[in-house]
Amino acid sequence: MPYAEGRIIHDADSHLMETADCLDPYLEERLRARLHATPGYLRRKAQQEAAVEAAKANHADPEFRAAANENVMLRKNYDAHGAFIRDDRGEALDYMGFASQLVFTTFCLGNFELDQSGDMELCYAAARAHNRMMTDFCSVDRRLLPTAYIPLEEFERARACMAEAIELGAKGLMVPSKCPQNHSPSHVGLDPLWAMAQEAGLPVLFHVGGEQKLNPAYKENGLPPVKDFHGGDDNFTSVSYMPIPEAVMQTGATLIFDGVFDRFPALKWGAIELGANWVPGWMRAMDSAAHAFIRNEERLQKLSAKPSEIVRRQFRAAPYPHEDVSWIIANAGEEVTMFSSDFPHIEGGRNPLKRFGDSLADTPARAVERFYCDNFIDLMGRGLAEDLRRPAQISAA
Repeated sequence: MPYAEGRIIHDADSHLMETADCLDPYLEERLRARLHATPGYLRRKAQQEAAVEAAKANHADPEFRAAANENVMLRKNYDAHGAFIRDDRGEALDYMGFASQLVFTTFCLGNFELDQSGDMELCYAAARAHNRMMTDFCSVDRRLLPTAYIPLEEFERARACMAEAIELGAKGLMVPSKCPQNHSPSHVGLDPLWAMAQEAGLPVLFHVGGEQKLNPAYKENGLPPVKDFHGGDDNFTSVSYMPIPEAVMQTGATLIFDGVFDRFPALKWGAIELGANWVPGWMRAMDSAAHAFIRNEERLQKLSAKPSEIVRRQFRAAPYPHEDVSWIIANAGEEVTMFSSDFPHIEGGRNPLKRFGDSLADTPARAVERFYCDNFIDLMGRGLAEDLRRPAQISAA
């Protein structure tokens, strides 16, 4: 019996739990040592080495593997079925019962901080290796929808990276919410990227890991260090959680005000694992800004609609399971939110369906259906094949 049954549910956020050598087969040999020596790579590798070795032993144990179905949402990170063994992932999705899963990296989130470096050759080489790795891993099952990463630092390299990602079969195109070093994300030099994505019918996605991080000075409070819920200091605490959506709010507003959403009206944008409590206030703040400055700014006069209406038309977000989804829907509109599990990350919890279901208890049925299914279909466009959108075997369950 799958974890989810009785309705069609698409999962807007799931992950691989890669090993440190995951990019080696996909990266030019001359660049491997250079990547392995970068501080961002070394930090990621040190965080996961012990966990990987323990998990490999578990997955080789027949008794451990025999209990995979009943523990599909209970085992987390490297212990989860299908977390890093490619041939297990389709079976894990069967156990979960979701109609499809958008799949993101874990090890490569943030592109090892190379976007902010001076080494653009390695920045784009690492991103391209990631894209080959992701599409290869997900090729075992059409329901697994691989995401590619496109650094926005250099116009021509970004264009070539996106073109290759689309050719490889990526179904979602992830970009950082953090502003590039030398130009706005709304720069017209990036328009060829948005045109490619729109023509391919694929969404552009923001994901946690590409945001502006907390200023570390906030942690220097004269008190003992606060551990994150993994027991370390690399993941989020209550304070470092707060700025997570800041960059995507600024970047999204800039893209809307500068007319990018209007220049590409069929292009959909998604905010994944960035929460959604901020969306209603962001929409109202943009409407307020547009109202305040419209007399002086020709760009605002040219907008096709109020910013909040543009958001409902083209922007989708995946709330965290601890957020009040009914409140978000009531204040942002039923077009915006989507279900996500964050599988196999522990942050997603062991029973996201219950947590979301409790929040949606008094929400109209049509809005609930949009949350679990329709808004994801709308976001994904041609990235989600027609026969995967409303599978008959799940509809009849």
